[in-house]
Amino acid sequence: MTLFKFAPVALCLAASSLLFAGATQAQTAAPKAAASAASAQDLAKQAEGQLAAAGWLSMLDQRNWGGAYEASSQTFRNMVQIGQWMDSIPGVRAPFGAFESRNASTVVYKTTLPGRADGEYVTAIFETDFANKKSVEEVVTTVREADGKWRVIGYSPR
Repeated sequence: MTLFKFAPVALCLAASSLLFAGATQAQTAAPKAAASAASAQDLAKQAEGQLAAAGWLSMLDQRNWGGAYEASSQTFRNMVQIGQWMDSIPGVRAPFGAFESRNASTVVYKTTLPGRADGEYVTAIFETDFANKKSVEEVVTTVREADGKWRVIGYSPR
């Protein structure tokens, strides 16, 4: 049984970009500066969300199921009861064996996700090697909660 039976989370991995054009350099200077500032802010948010996702995954690697649950977002904990989590996540991870290595392959910042309230989301896809299975894609979506902290709202290994 997959974790998504307990925690259906739509993940949107498409990134959008803004293009600014103008007739003169003077007309395009302000939009380009705004785009650069927005890009820098988005990159910082991506890094924060990715760091939160990686830390959460390290709890799973250590089989700290309860710690990972408590570190998850309130929305996640509302969707998945602790008993369901403790019954399902060991079975999801056990076939992979021990953790060996992990690298982020894609990180995307979004302000909308299908089926979720507007907010700030970062979806990170990690390429992970385990003892029993190499090249597992772990998709982790984090959300910035009201206290400003990034917490996991969705997880799917594939």
